[in-house]
Amino acid sequence: MDVIEDLLARTRFGESVALCTVVAASGSTPHGPGTSMLVTGDGCVVGSISGGCVESEVYELALEVLSSGEPRLVSYGADDESVFSVGLMCGGTIDVFVERVGPSNVAELEFAVKVADRGQTAVLATLVTSTGPAPPRSGAHLVIADRSVKGSLGVGSLDDAVVRAADSLTSSQTLSGPDGDVVFARVLTPKPRMIVFGATDFVAAVAHAAAFTGYRVTVCDARAVFATKDRFPMADDVVVDWPDRYLRQQVDAGLIDARTAICVLTHDDRFDVPLLEVALAVPEIGFVGAMGSRRTHDDRVARLRERGIDDSQLARLSSPIGLDLGGRTPEEIAIAIMAEIISRREGGTGLPLRDRDGDVHQRAGVSVSAPVARSSQGT
Repeated sequence: MDVIEDLLARTRFGESVALCTVVAASGSTPHGPGTSMLVTGDGCVVGSISGGCVESEVYELALEVLSSGEPRLVSYGADDESVFSVGLMCGGTIDVFVERVGPSNVAELEFAVKVADRGQTAVLATLVTSTGPAPPRSGAHLVIADRSVKGSLGVGSLDDAVVRAADSLTSSQTLSGPDGDVVFARVLTPKPRMIVFGATDFVAAVAHAAAFTGYRVTVCDARAVFATKDRFPMADDVVVDWPDRYLRQQVDAGLIDARTAICVLTHDDRFDVPLLEVALAVPEIGFVGAMGSRRTHDDRVARLRERGIDDSQLARLSSPIGLDLGGRTPEEIAIAIMAEIISRREGGTGLPLRDRDGDVHQRAGVSVSAPVARSSQGT
């Protein structure tokens, strides 16, 4: 969502930009649907859509769209005659939609981002192509958030169908309308949370790595002298509180979900054991990991058993935390920790790519042409 936030910042100053978005992807491609790149009026580029394969080609197209205002949909694939000129050699195919966005048509994007910032999911639908008898203009936007709808794709029956389809969307993808309309539905979700407990140099490194990979980071420690914003500027929040009490408050407030990662790096049983007792008792938490030697781990497990934590709950504990990368510095350990979290989240093997068969860029079951249900009016 960083590209969209940059777009909003520029349009507030009256600037128009070209928004280039991957709306469909198949085979081995670096990025999936929803990945975006901006091209500004003065020729600057923000973001990337293909890891360098087709950026130059899309850049030239974006300048044309900025000048004309007419959106364009283009496809790049390994079987195209132009493959060598654009450099798409990964073997996959991507469809890219390029549109001009400025102060006059940014309202729906602003609304979608505000919804995500409030901790809710929004679906930003964009009309990519239309083949109806009186086709509406491609580039029209519609936002669905909870029970609120803002904007229109130009045809009421198509709006209704997309609103119904949005209820079941969990990832960004194209929707095929019954009359040949193509709508790209971008799912904007709040950043996943990472709560790092402790106030050491390892915590600072993990907080930095987590923020870099898209987490909203909270650092929590009971010692006010160590838990300061000056020491952890990369964290979104720095909290001074007893770790178990803070986590329990977050659980009770409904602020913990399956995308939340808990990293216990205090390395002190006074904090670790009560905190892990709370964390492991909440099955909704997506990841729970703790730092420590194997001796520390064994002692910690024994104490948790004494507190009533059973085998099924203990099986959720990743301890010692991190993949075996052989690193020792705080930064290297942070990379090992984030590698494990990403691998768990995305279903990765943790193996070197050279030792695994199949596409390099595997993507879990994202439909690129989901049908939109027919409305009662027959559209």
